[in-house]
Amino acid sequence: MQVRAVEEAVLARWQPRVRARRRAQAEAEGFVFHTRARFRFAAPAGSSDDPRVRWITQDLPGEVARELFAARDAGAGEQQQTVILARALGHAYFREWGRRAHGLHVAFSDVEFADFSIG
Repeated sequence: MQVRAVEEAVLARWQPRVRARRRAQAEAEGFVFHTRARFRFAAPAGSSDDPRVRWITQDLPGEVARELFAARDAGAGEQQQTVILARALGHAYFREWGRRAHGLHVAFSDVEFADFSIG
């Protein structure tokens, strides 16, 4: 019983500090988002907008991490956070940071896998 109480006390103090450091790192340096999900597109006429399952690994900047944390802190649910990630993936992955596919809007659903890596 005493060992368990000590372990719980250590976790209660240690975990928030680790999370705060990782959050600060993600907000400063960005993160890598890995997902396998169904992506839908709203695009100009003449392009394919059929939903497709894709496996994507993409570096995303600290601004996206800050937006996600702010949304979560404000009580945003999974759907609202998914919209933030879809917008970020649309800009970074599908539009290559604004170099192509102008006007393409991305949404994703049916998430099979999602993971975040921080430095």
